Amino acid sequence: MKLQNPSLIGIVARRILAFSLLAMVLQIGVVFADYWFDDYKLSILMLQQETETLSRAITRHEGRLTYRPDDELRQRYLERDGDVGAIYVRVRTASGSVLFSNCTTECAEHFLPLSVDVPSFWKRVIEPGKPFSVAGGQSFDRDGAPVLVELAIIKDPNGFMYSVLLHEMIDSMIVPMTLMFCLVIGATIWSIRSALKPVARAVKAADAIDPRDSGARLPVTRMPQEIERLVSAFNRLLARLGDLIQSQKVFSSSIAHEIRTPVAIAKMELSRIADPRARNAERDLDALTHVLEQLTSLARADAVDPSAYQRASLSDIGAEVAEATAPFVFDQGKSIEFVDHGTVPVTVIPGLVENMLRNLIENAVKHNPPDTAIVVTCGPGPRVTIEDNGRGLVDLPEHNEDLGYVKRSGQLGLGLKIVHRIAELHGATIAIDTARDRGTKITIGFAASE
Repeated sequence: MKLQNPSLIGIVARRILAFSLLAMVLQIGVVFADYWFDDYKLSILMLQQETETLSRAITRHEGRLTYRPDDELRQRYLERDGDVGAIYVRVRTASGSVLFSNCTTECAEHFLPLSVDVPSFWKRVIEPGKPFSVAGGQSFDRDGAPVLVELAIIKDPNGFMYSVLLHEMIDSMIVPMTLMFCLVIGATIWSIRSALKPVARAVKAADAIDPRDSGARLPVTRMPQEIERLVSAFNRLLARLGDLIQSQKVFSSSIAHEIRTPVAIAKMELSRIADPRARNAERDLDALTHVLEQLTSLARADAVDPSAYQRASLSDIGAEVAEATAPFVFDQGKSIEFVDHGTVPVTVIPGLVENMLRNLIENAVKHNPPDTAIVVTCGPGPRVTIEDNGRGLVDLPEHNEDLGYVKRSGQLGLGLKIVHRIAELHGATIAIDTARDRGTKITIGFAASE
């Protein structure tokens, strides 16, 4: 299975994501190193964060300030396993009244005297190094009354330092960079979509190009410079292809026209020779003339002027073609009948439609045995049907995208190619119903004129 090419938006978005994540990791590493090697700043942040968490249990009950830690606070600060390190907590008012304490002599050793006025923040180092051994306090206002929460951490048994580091990473780095990353991704996608809108219009224009229009080009208005150069190169390619196709059309028409006269002269000279071999040569020249006529018809179909389309009646066209081909059909031992069920006006190039119907009738004559009955039916509605009761299209190819195909008889099958090309020019549909020894029915449906 062929892999689908990635979109430009996907490529840019993935690269922005990769480099943003790399920048985030590097920035987190820088911030982590900055905090990790600055014990002073990190210890202050740790005391501020933990005393603020402890302050949540300060409440006023029956007009008095009280301290009631819940189970979570007790587990975090007041309960610990093992003998490494210690955590001491004391909550006091500005007047020196102790609301809560889990220490006695340790409080006197590590905290400020109760007689000292409540400061906004204080800190001292008990023992340098990590894990931290520090003491400090922070005051909080509760209903206009200052309350000092003091905390002493010995050897940091509960890993408060790592909690502070994680908190700083989230608040200072991860959240802001994530928001910035989302904004950058959104702005990038929006910018790329806006820049590629002219490209989308060029794609639609490319799909709508009529191969008959040698002057068709892709628009380059408001196109990004890099893509404009590509579109301009494509337009130059279209110009060169148009010149090449036009040369091929002129060559096909000219060669068919130039050969027709010498062939006619050769047939006239052969008619004067009374020899079976001359008759065989005449049949070969007739086959050559037929191929030349088909090539000329195909060249005409590829060189259509859009102004040649006009409103016409399929019934009139069908009747004229049936009448014009009747002598040829009768001379080959077949019969032809015209049936009109009523049609509606259509916008066509009458000469090409006549050519198409003539090709179908000639095919029905040449590829069927004597006494084959051919019926040309117009209508009901904008359609024409050519039907015969012959042997069927036994060598009909499944695909005929090429100029022609070689049939089992060795001849070029240009007739159906011409029919398909003319139908394509008119936006008509072709339905072929055929079976061996049961005949062939070819229906061509046109679009009715408004």
